[in-house]
Amino acid sequence: MDGVHDLGGREGFGAIPYKADDQPFHSAWERRAFGVAQSSGGGADWTIDWFRFCRELIPPADYLARPYFDHWMAILAAQLIDAGYLTLEELKSGKSAFKPVPGFGTATAAEARAFVRKPISFLMPEEVPARFAAGDKVRAKRFGNTGHTRLPGYARGRAGTLISHHGTHVLPDASARGEHRGAHLYTVRFAASELWPEAQGRTDQVHVDLWEDYLEPA
Repeated sequence: MDGVHDLGGREGFGAIPYKADDQPFHSAWERRAFGVAQSSGGGADWTIDWFRFCRELIPPADYLARPYFDHWMAILAAQLIDAGYLTLEELKSGKSAFKPVPGFGTATAAEARAFVRKPISFLMPEEVPARFAAGDKVRAKRFGNTGHTRLPGYARGRAGTLISHHGTHVLPDASARGEHRGAHLYTVRFAASELWPEAQGRTDQVHVDLWEDYLEPA
């Protein structure tokens, strides 16, 4: 959706903090939050796009001020309540009302690691031919979106060159609404000067993966 999360290419938010190492976690609670998120994403009705859309619903002041993994925990709490897995009262009290079921086991550490490392494919069967091909001049559509989308604001209305086609993949916009629909996915090359006026005269380029629904002939 159009909101504070889409900050690509925008000024006024200060420098991006420099992280001096490549460690994914810098405290124990972050590691635990990641584990909770992974274990909560196995439901049949859960998708990464629904997760991202819920994150985009966080009020701007909270979104900008709270740590990344704190976002995750707020989202998961809301989603688990919405799905009926826990209640607000349980969250407030910190005590589970869950009644253990005889024979209900827990995953071993090895099973958990295997689940996290299992590759996920979003490829789908091709139902319609691709509208575009490598070398085509295309333009990202200029439209607002109240739902989830992976079309960044800085690319909207901008023209570029399609350089590769990746087949049909799950369309995030539809997936966030609970629809399992695919669309052709492409990589589009934009001149930096096309995206940002202050880049005039520069030779930099930006490559963006965009679904066919986001594009039109230039």
